[in-house]
Amino acid sequence: MPGWHPEHDVELIAGTPPGGGQDRAARALAAAFDEVLDVALEVTNAPGLGGANAWARLAEEPGDAHRLAISSPTLITNRLTGIATTGPEAVTQIGLLCTEYIVFGVPAGSQLSTADDLLERMTTPETLTVSLATARGNVNHIALAYLCRHVGTEPRGVEVHVFDSARHAIADVLGSGRGVVAVSAASVLPELEAGALRVLAVSAPARLEAPFAAVPTWDELGVDCTIGTWRGVVGPPGLDPDALAFWDGAVKAAAQGTAWRAALPRHMWSDTYLGAAATAQFMGEEEHRMRRALGELGLLDG
Repeated sequence: MPGWHPEHDVELIAGTPPGGGQDRAARALAAAFDEVLDVALEVTNAPGLGGANAWARLAEEPGDAHRLAISSPTLITNRLTGIATTGPEAVTQIGLLCTEYIVFGVPAGSQLSTADDLLERMTTPETLTVSLATARGNVNHIALAYLCRHVGTEPRGVEVHVFDSARHAIADVLGSGRGVVAVSAASVLPELEAGALRVLAVSAPARLEAPFAAVPTWDELGVDCTIGTWRGVVGPPGLDPDALAFWDGAVKAAAQGTAWRAALPRHMWSDTYLGAAATAQFMGEEEHRMRRALGELGLLDG
């Protein structure tokens, strides 16, 4: 057993408002930790800058093993697009949890009835508005750019509205009654159930389960747009090796527990768990992939 254990309650920071993607992961993880820890995790929110505000909170107390945060691809893309000056090396990688794929949806009364309609509209990008979370150049934005590339248009020609939370992006589209929202699948479940939103396609490698079973993937439509938003766990910089070993084991146990296994299908998450060492390696590979994609799509800073 590692020589370090939590001495009091632990803060788990989500870089989105309540109901946002990082917040949902944080609250599901806190429930899963209840099965493996003898201290409580308090979820707090520090929204803004695609999660950068949460990771900045970690940096305020280097080495404080009683403070964790949820990570996402914006940890990488924020630096590549100039939103932040730091990247994955500014925190301690503890584990990767899951991946959630992106749906493209429209208000129920939209003239866009199918994914082909959306692709056709993209041939005149100045007529299209897309709302997304949580930052420019993130995975949602890259997915949009892939669609633009498919039809031969310039991604920067699309009017993009960026919000701290998928809930706000959905509200923007429904409030205007027009445009497209590109957010994680779980984010649209309430509007889908209410009949307020229609989902045209999903960026997953295979069709999702109900209620998205009838929604085609971009891949099956012949569009190279298979991409998702991963969620992980990070600690502050300078984390003691014993503390890292403890959290590495605790996240693994939580990810294998009944609470987390039940959360995966409820939130439409795919299990992509990795331990601390594998996650650190993954981050380097992912930064290379993101840099190439953003450069090809004209979104790379500088």
